[in-house]
Amino acid sequence: MVVGAGLVACGGGGDSSTPTLTWYTNPDNGGQEDLANQCTDAAEGAYRIEISELPSDADSQREQLVRRLAANDSSIDLMSLDPVFVPEFAEAGFLRSFSDDEASTLTQDVLDGAVTTSTWNDELVAAPFWANTQLLWYRRSVAEQAGLDPENQPVTWDQIIGAAEQTGTTVDVTGARYEGYMVWINSLVASAGGQILEDPAAGKDATPTLDTDAGRSAADIIRRVGRDVAAPGLSTAIEEDARAAFQSDDGGFMVNWPYVYGAMLAAVEDGSLDQSVVDDIGWARVPRVDEGTESAPPLGGINIGIGAFGKHQDLAVEAVNCITSEDSQKAYMLAEGNPAAKSAVFDDPEIIEKFPMADLIRTSIDQATPRPQSPYYPDISAATVREFHPPASVNPDSTPRNADDLIVNVLQDKQLL
Repeated sequence: MVVGAGLVACGGGGDSSTPTLTWYTNPDNGGQEDLANQCTDAAEGAYRIEISELPSDADSQREQLVRRLAANDSSIDLMSLDPVFVPEFAEAGFLRSFSDDEASTLTQDVLDGAVTTSTWNDELVAAPFWANTQLLWYRRSVAEQAGLDPENQPVTWDQIIGAAEQTGTTVDVTGARYEGYMVWINSLVASAGGQILEDPAAGKDATPTLDTDAGRSAADIIRRVGRDVAAPGLSTAIEEDARAAFQSDDGGFMVNWPYVYGAMLAAVEDGSLDQSVVDDIGWARVPRVDEGTESAPPLGGINIGIGAFGKHQDLAVEAVNCITSEDSQKAYMLAEGNPAAKSAVFDDPEIIEKFPMADLIRTSIDQATPRPQSPYYPDISAATVREFHPPASVNPDSTPRNADDLIVNVLQDKQLL
């Protein structure tokens, strides 16, 4: 998709003298366009916002933006950024940093996880818009049959795998060779008390630490899921594939983003899923690796960056404040199913009614562990996923070590991916 091809004018009225802010957005169901309209109206002629839609996958979104920003493109006023790209963009000088006063406003009541992914070198370089995490979704009937109560008693991956084997059901995750798989790998390593990089801010001199007890524990879980309890097609499964497998007759457990709940309700409405399936679904924090250690939920979402070369940066700050306000985050969560970054939104009665697991989502986001925050993150992710793929072939004795070696070689320009 060519970026400019999706350009849609948003907001009513305005004339040629009204400054126009272009907001490059990840695709959604129109929620960001609605916010652009609302913030344009609220600006009362001070500015108007136009939407330019980026490609559907995060890697292509990054590529489009990097090409333009590397050429000092002044047309990029606002951009919706996957958190993993914030350090890279900030280090390259592509983002306008926020002042202390601006940062104080933009981070008020924002969950810790979302603030972490918006910060680089102790500066707020992007504004938390919506945050995300993953939960354990399970069939209550299957868990009960296996003697588990994930809602009230934390469960381990060993217990989940054993329960699936006992009941003849599947454990559904994302195992395709892409960023969604890296999300799972990072969460497992962090849950085991480790980290993929010891010092990610060191850039090319960062030290990979997958060849550790934590990395080997993560590799063992991936291997067992891939070989023993995964649905067919794990090696090419993305989020929607995992959801489809979980909704099938053999589905037992799944780790996935909260959007799946709304998607399952929509499937009931269109007749493609029986209500009894949804009635049987429970949710809990992602499984632990070690029984005595709290799990580390994944962290995702979208942050709003201001282009460093834009012509209307002060107006862009005003627009960001509107887009990321509590009312805007609530509206976006209700419309798109993507969790808010502000804590208070989760206490809203409308949110609780639509998302009965709202408090769990909030806690998981607040205590989530981000993927390595490095300006070289795309290379780190690609190297890790390459060595850990396909899941069923992962070897705890060699895969973590091979991944460490590849990360070092790629960062030191000794090997190409």
